[in-house]
Amino acid sequence: MSEGEKLIPINIEDEMKSAYIDYSMSVIVSRALPDVRDGLKPVHRRVLFGMYELGVLSNRAHKKSARIVGEVLGKYHPHGDSSVYDAMVRMAQEWSLRYLMVDGQGNFGSVDGDSPAAMRYTEARMKKFSEEMLADIDKETVDFQLNFDDTLEEPKVMPTKVPNLLVNGASGIAVGMATNMAPHNLTEVIDGTLAYIDNHDIEIDELMHHIKAPDFPTGGTIYGMDGVREAFKTGRGRVVMRAKVNFEEVDGRESIIVTEIPYQVNKASMIKHTADLVNEKKIEGISTIRDESDRNGMRIVYVLKREAVPNVVLNTLYKYTQLQSSFSVNNIALVNGRPQMLNLKDLIHYFVEHRHDVVTRRAQYDLRKAEERAHILEGLIIASDNIDEVIQLIRASKDGDEARTKLIERFNLSEIQARAIVEMRLRQLTGLEQDKLRAEYEEIMKLIAYLKELLASKEMRMQVIKDELAEIRDKYGDARRSVIEYSGGDVSIEDLIADEQVVITISHAGYIKRTPLSEYKTQNRGGVGQKSAGTRDQDFLEHMYVATNHQYMLFFTQKGKCFWMRVYEIPEGSKTSKGRAIQNLINIENDDKVKAFICTQDLKDQEYINSHYVIMVTKQGQVKKTSLEQYSRPRVNGVAAITIKEDDVLLEAKLTTGNSQVLIAVKSGKLVRFEEEKTRPMGRTASGVRGVTLADDNDEVIGMVSIDRDHVNDSQILVVTENGYGKRTKLVDEDGEDVYRITNRGGKGVKTLNLTEKTGSLISINNVTDEDDLMIINKSGLTIRMKISDLRVMGRATQGVRLINIKGNDGIAAVAKVMREDEEEETDQEIDGENDNSEISSEENDTQE
Repeated sequence: MSEGEKLIPINIEDEMKSAYIDYSMSVIVSRALPDVRDGLKPVHRRVLFGMYELGVLSNRAHKKSARIVGEVLGKYHPHGDSSVYDAMVRMAQEWSLRYLMVDGQGNFGSVDGDSPAAMRYTEARMKKFSEEMLADIDKETVDFQLNFDDTLEEPKVMPTKVPNLLVNGASGIAVGMATNMAPHNLTEVIDGTLAYIDNHDIEIDELMHHIKAPDFPTGGTIYGMDGVREAFKTGRGRVVMRAKVNFEEVDGRESIIVTEIPYQVNKASMIKHTADLVNEKKIEGISTIRDESDRNGMRIVYVLKREAVPNVVLNTLYKYTQLQSSFSVNNIALVNGRPQMLNLKDLIHYFVEHRHDVVTRRAQYDLRKAEERAHILEGLIIASDNIDEVIQLIRASKDGDEARTKLIERFNLSEIQARAIVEMRLRQLTGLEQDKLRAEYEEIMKLIAYLKELLASKEMRMQVIKDELAEIRDKYGDARRSVIEYSGGDVSIEDLIADEQVVITISHAGYIKRTPLSEYKTQNRGGVGQKSAGTRDQDFLEHMYVATNHQYMLFFTQKGKCFWMRVYEIPEGSKTSKGRAIQNLINIENDDKVKAFICTQDLKDQEYINSHYVIMVTKQGQVKKTSLEQYSRPRVNGVAAITIKEDDVLLEAKLTTGNSQVLIAVKSGKLVRFEEEKTRPMGRTASGVRGVTLADDNDEVIGMVSIDRDHVNDSQILVVTENGYGKRTKLVDEDGEDVYRITNRGGKGVKTLNLTEKTGSLISINNVTDEDDLMIINKSGLTIRMKISDLRVMGRATQGVRLINIKGNDGIAAVAKVMREDEEEETDQEIDGENDNSEISSEENDTQE
């Protein structure tokens, strides 16, 4: 250690803390965050001021970018040249800035993320828009500070006429904080600012009548206003953006055409990512992707496969690719050198405050200059009025100083006036020039009076600000680019799934699947049927239901529990696949079985769930009614739907509106019909009341139908026996008489069909119309689909007609009615339903499909 030096021990923790605080404050104030007044960070301000000093204005020739960068680096911004050039490049990119500040010539990059050419190849000049930000900078409107080496001065802020922070936004990462501000439409922002000037107490909701939402340079769609509202009110929010899309037919194929993408999305990366997802089979339905963008605009083409549903594919793209992305608004800017979170009104307030300061300082400067000029003009006018004496006095003087002194003494002038007279040119002695002096003096005096009045009246200054803003709006204002879709929200999983009809099948062993309804084709009555689900040995299909993908499904098990699921959550399978075990999908006990399900609409709709009921029936004839609201809050392990007594199981559950009639059929062929009101609503855990009295110990309930009272007159009942016989009967005949009379619940019922050994016991009851089809599944897995309209309506006590040929020990496993689809009928040979001997082998039938 050299002499005279001494070491001072410092705690490293304290030193690190103070050094890091200094560094972080420097980054926050001098690098990463924009000033709330002009919306510029130091580097952007220096680029614009450097260009202004160089004279590369909008009406001059372009200059080499390297020349501009060198000017900025050498004079104001002692950092890497790339930081200056990158900042300047961004100010010239039409996909980065809503209103460009730099007019670039050459390769300034692309929306695909291509780099700009090196600065030695490109040229630039200011845009007219930037000149509005520097207007009046030479009139002492803003404070200047010394540059890095204290040799020059640079402005601390621009005297901008444009609310730049709102119209162009900003983004930056400081230390411990970041900013991300969205661009907005200039016309809207100025309209909002004018409204604020007129009424300082304006609410943000009222400002939003003018400034509706951000307006991104790349256009696109703003999807939903919740995030926008949040950002305007608090300074933080999430704006969801979507690409602008339309559907076209390209080469005979449905295609999705994208013409605008969300802000700050790299087009090439987005397309590559989408192609990867298509190859990985995460996005279905796209055959090829082409980028057909050119100098006329963007055009990305997604050619779809023939069977794809365009809307479903589009929603999938929104969910998994950057066709939908979000802009997280974080409005942090420097207010008086301190970072602050700002809402929409704050941003306008600070801009108007700054503008008022600039207008005041400009008026003070103009007044000072006008008074100085008026003072000189007064002297010149005195001189011109006494021109001969003045000339003589100057000629008699030894030098300029003496002449000035004599003039001051003779005409009582000031030093400045005397100097102006001495330096006056001879041509100013002409009569015309003297008239000009007087005219100029009069104009100056008027200007001085106006400026004094302006400085005395805040209302006048505010009017000046309004007039200048309106002028900027008329000059540079344009239409919105980003469309607002007010009904937007997050993409829900439903949007990714077509709401088509599906057949849900459940096998005896508890395997479930959903299959598009279109896979099942119509056959004629009496056909043997086409091969359906491939099931395990000794397993057969037992239940079949028709639903749509977006509906909710309530599963009711024989032990009286209720489980909840969305239809699209059921695994999809082909007609011949066996499906998935229900145990794997819901937490059902090993010895329990799903016996019924109900399709409902939205279970969060209070009006809907409080106006609907679930009616249940057990094999032993117990009936129970419960409000649907009781089943609208599912649990993973299910909820109790009904308390089941010993030796009984839940058989059926139906959704009603409380205005129905209930029909319960039993194995022995009887049917009870009673009003729904006969059963009062009970809680979930109740066991119900008696619905029907069984004939003997072997008898049991086989099904229940509920029919809205308003539709009783046109309702028909179809009953099916285990050996394939069926009969269609009206509830009310042509004379208005009830075919099945209404009784109290708990009775033995009336006969539905004349049962014999040939027909076998009753196994199914359904309410049907001519528009329905009937689906019958044998225990062997064969299915047949027929039109209900092919079956004639019969009386109550008849035996019915043969619906399906039963071979050997086979029997009917399940019967379901399905909605009619417009599809081609099978050209199967028609079989007479009464002829027991006519058979078609399943092999023959398969070849005819």
